[in-house]
Amino acid sequence: MTRGKAHKYGDHVDTDAIIPARYLMTTDPDELAEHCMEDIDIDFVKKVQPGDIIVAGKNFGCGSSREHAPIAIKAAGVSCVIAANFARIFYRNAFNIGLPIIEQPQAAAEIKVGDELEVDIDNGIIRDLTGGGEWTFSALKGPVADLIEAGGLVNLTRSKLGADG
Repeated sequence: MTRGKAHKYGDHVDTDAIIPARYLMTTDPDELAEHCMEDIDIDFVKKVQPGDIIVAGKNFGCGSSREHAPIAIKAAGVSCVIAANFARIFYRNAFNIGLPIIEQPQAAAEIKVGDELEVDIDNGIIRDLTGGGEWTFSALKGPVADLIEAGGLVNLTRSKLGADG
């Protein structure tokens, strides 16, 4: 279960908007987090608090296949992203780095900026504690849940190979 404030964006937020290309010389998550969303929301990193949630429209994460985008989001403290739908490569990259993402078009349309949200990933429920809405989604189970719990594919692989793997 995660709880946080909604930061809302529109359709077709691409990876260059999530982490501008000028910062791709680093793979340091903390440095990437400092610049997360700055080209479309200059104050995002000042506003975001640990556990907050990004809510967006259609095709979130379109553009390049860089993993920097979900890494920047996760490192900024965002607990999950809710969108109408995601670009497929972003979808895979997010789970591979352990960032939960949820496709729920109705929630994405109805949630407002600043709404306090509660997301039950295990049971597939989004609750808008401010606006009163509640939506369901396919709970993140099985291998996807394993990826999230481990913090991503690399960590999951290391744990399966043993601590020294």
